[in-house]
Formats: sequence, structure tokens, C-alpha cells
Amino acid sequence: QGQLVESGGGSVQAGGSLRLSCAASGFTGSNNCMGWFRQAPGKEREVVARIYTVYGNTYYADSVKGRFTISQDNAKNTVYLQMNSLKPEDTAMYYCAADRGSNWRCYTSTTPSSFNYWGQGTQVTVSS
Repeated sequence: QGQLVESGGGSVQAGGSLRLSCAASGFTGSNNCMGWFRQAPGKEREVVARIYTVYGNTYYADSVKGRFTISQDNAKNTVYLQMNSLKPEDTAMYYCAADRGSNWRCYTSTTPSSFNYWGQGTQVTVSS
């Protein structure tokens, strides 16, 4: 059974940066679409970014465009989320998710239900 493990979360002041990592292991096949979601207390889980790992296509939520960058290292089976210019509203538990599908499926996978593999999450706290 496959597993996703997030790391890199922490506390940072507004304007700072963090890099999250998601390491995938134990999967028998490729996770073609890797995504980052976040969930603040009392709020729904929302998509942050996705990457189609076959070709490297990336997709972002409007709220993080220009600030966050999703990338991959296929050799290490790891996906990263570089977060710059962090804002207090970025505070949330960040989750790594994976799915097996097409680029189109990855592009349209903006809800948690679209992903069938999840990590345990890593907390990101941004103070003002």
C-alpha cells in the first residue's frame, strides 16, 4: 500500500518562505497527479496546487499564483511546494494528495474527492 508523507511545515512571519515536501513510497504505479491542499480550522479543505508528474504541467489556485511553486523530483518520488511571500491567511494544515489519471483529470481535480491518496498533513502557521 502506498504512502504519502509531508514535511517542511512550521511557523514563519508574514513575507517569509517555507518549502513543503511530499515523499511517496510503496506505490506499485505512478501517481500521475500530485496535489497540495490546505485546511484551516472550521473551513473546508481547498486546493492549492497540482502537478501532472508525467510532463510537469502545473496548476494553481488563484490565491497562491505568483507566490507558490509546485515542483517534482521524480528520481526521489517527491513533490515540493515552495511558498514565498506567505500571508497570515495561508495558515492551515497542508496535505499532499495523489491520483492516477490524465493531464485533463489533473487539471480539473480541484476538490479533495478527486484524489484517492492522502498524507497526514503538515502545519503551516504564518504570523503577522
